[in-house]
Amino acid sequence: MAKNNSAEKPVKKDKNKKPNIFVRMGRKLKETFSELKNVTWPTFGKALKSTGVVLVVVLIFTVLVTCVNVGFTELLELITKWGA
Repeated sequence: MAKNNSAEKPVKKDKNKKPNIFVRMGRKLKETFSELKNVTWPTFGKALKSTGVVLVVVLIFTVLVTCVNVGFTELLELITKWGA
C-alpha cells in the first residue's frame, strides 16, 4: 500500500504570488498618507505668487496663439481670393 506523503509535507505558499487587490490598495493608501506627512507645503504668499505667474504665462500664450491664428486666417483668405 502506498504511503500518503501529503500529510507529512506542509503546504508552502508561493512567494511570487501577489496579495489581493484590497491588500495592495490599503498598503498604497498607507504609504501615500505617510508621504503626505513629510510634505513641506508652501505659504499662502508663495502659493499666490506662483498662481499669478501661471496666469500671466497662460495669458501671454493665449495672446500669442490668437495672433498666430489671426495671421494664418488672413493669409488663407488672401490665398483663396488670389486663386479665384
